[in-house]
Amino acid sequence: MKLEFHGHNERYTVEQSLLNLFPGELPVYEPIRPGDENWAMIFCREDTRYHVTAELCWHGKAVSYGVGCPLNGTEYQRERQRRHAIGKCFFLAYQELTGNQPPWGMLTGVRPDKLVTEALTEGKTPNAAREMLEKLYFVTPRRAALALETGTAAYEAAKSLGPRDIALYVGIPFCPTRCAYCSFVSQSVEKSISQVEPYLDALIAEIRSAGEIIERQNLKIRALYVGGGTPTTLSAKQLHRLFTELETAFPLGLGLEITVEAGRPDTITAEKLGVLKDGGATRVSVNPQTMEAHVLEAIGRRHSPGDIERAMTLVAEAGFQHVNMDLIAGLPEDTPDGFRRSLDACLSFRPDNLTVHTLALKKGSRLLLEGSAVPGPEAVTEMLDAAEPALRGAGYAPYYLYRQKYMSGSFENIGWTQPGASCLYNIYIMSELCSILSLGAGGSTKVVDVSRRHIQRFFNPKFPEEYTKRPEKMQSNQAAFAAFYEI
Repeated sequence: MKLEFHGHNERYTVEQSLLNLFPGELPVYEPIRPGDENWAMIFCREDTRYHVTAELCWHGKAVSYGVGCPLNGTEYQRERQRRHAIGKCFFLAYQELTGNQPPWGMLTGVRPDKLVTEALTEGKTPNAAREMLEKLYFVTPRRAALALETGTAAYEAAKSLGPRDIALYVGIPFCPTRCAYCSFVSQSVEKSISQVEPYLDALIAEIRSAGEIIERQNLKIRALYVGGGTPTTLSAKQLHRLFTELETAFPLGLGLEITVEAGRPDTITAEKLGVLKDGGATRVSVNPQTMEAHVLEAIGRRHSPGDIERAMTLVAEAGFQHVNMDLIAGLPEDTPDGFRRSLDACLSFRPDNLTVHTLALKKGSRLLLEGSAVPGPEAVTEMLDAAEPALRGAGYAPYYLYRQKYMSGSFENIGWTQPGASCLYNIYIMSELCSILSLGAGGSTKVVDVSRRHIQRFFNPKFPEEYTKRPEKMQSNQAAFAAFYEI
């Protein structure tokens, strides 16, 4: 879509609105000419108020919409008010043009419930926070109520965090095979088995130096998350080596939440689960994504529904305190009835956490590259509409959510939990409540200054081979992390 700006240069705000409301459209900065069918012109001017007009054309049909807002407060607050007015005007022009009501209204960010957490922290009532989403951001009542629940969970979790509390992430970027929907930086072990041991050597070196920083800066680890990829792609011996190093480097005392993405059922064995349990893991996640055999085949997984049942039996026998399962709504070849069967099957295992993702067509995924057919927004809506009452009826409540770009129907991913079983790491990272020190290839360390609402990120090399050959990059990132906590 061609974009023209007059009286401002708020590219980011308009581009994010465009990507959110017109999936697949990319911004084009060329002059709009007679006969062009897809374009937008955003005009802004300022006197005692901020005035925005959006002229929007889609497939030759055009509308014009204008809004005005007062400007007050600090310059930072006024800048936020300007951006909100531009986003609001673009959204309302889109709505008049199409008649559509996106579930999350004009919100474009990953964390829509963060607004709720901020409002509650500022002393607003829950009702006021919910009404803010509906009236200021045009979120549907159902999604606003959902955000109130998850935003409140984050607000409660934040109360127990101190200024030197952090979470720790350790990444294992290997999987048995690459799923069709995946865009994560992960390697198929079939093709990269020779990289696993060198990678583990480099990771352990990073773990040891991180342990020294945490001890020197007197930081407290509140949650440890071992993710990937699929960490249980490692052998039992390799997992034992990893957890021995983690126990040596970090103060992993009793009561610490330690989560491991067991992930792929075809990587789970009783021996590996025993290593994880002995290493202090309190939570494992088994991620079938679907219980439909033909859908598993369509997404490139080599395990069967029977393998998932076998894995869940082993997990139950190992006696972990908490167990999560993942499902994805909108996978290729799936149907609303098939999704319901998958959900019912997962509920029969009685995990105390169950995460329902919405398929996101991510850049670099095989699904997007091959143009595979996936269920449309109507079918995905039906899947999600069935999931919520089923989960609530089984005693689950939503406790965290996040959105991604290019999601089917512009919906969300939701973590559901039984009472008292929330995964704190998920809340911390999704609501940005504390710093996250990330170790391993593709790791994104996030330093969070809650008082100033300031976040800074440091990225490790993406690929395992690059990671093993550039220790200086990890050393630089850890030095920057440590510097933030210098007294």
